[in-house]
Amino acid sequence: MSSGVIAAPECLQKFHELKMSKSLKYILFKLNESRTQIVVDKTSGDLDYENFLTNLPADGCKWAVYDFSYTLEDGSQRNKLCFFSWSPDSAPIRAKMVHASSKDALRKSLDGISVEIQGTDLTEVAYETVLDRVKRISR
Repeated sequence: MSSGVIAAPECLQKFHELKMSKSLKYILFKLNESRTQIVVDKTSGDLDYENFLTNLPADGCKWAVYDFSYTLEDGSQRNKLCFFSWSPDSAPIRAKMVHASSKDALRKSLDGISVEIQGTDLTEVAYETVLDRVKRISR
């Protein structure tokens, strides 16, 4: 089901910046105040995954793209673009419904995403959990 929400052009511009220039580590997206458009909430080049997690609100929904870096058993470095859909259990029901029905407006415009992570609590987006998911697709 679609909510009629669209992604602002800035979302795609920032995504291409993250993907191509590697100057950004992550992008956070949110609905605008009138809930008609998905907009960029924050961008960062901070390499600390735990700092990224502090941007996921305990009582609100967000989407994010994170350039996830990891090392394989053979020592080789890898990067995967991960799409996060953050919808904590404590968020208002209406916000979660709009968030879920609007996700595809953003997700389908972002080419090159390797892994999609649905998070309702911090254990589902913890570093080790995401690492396990990205390693499974690296095989």
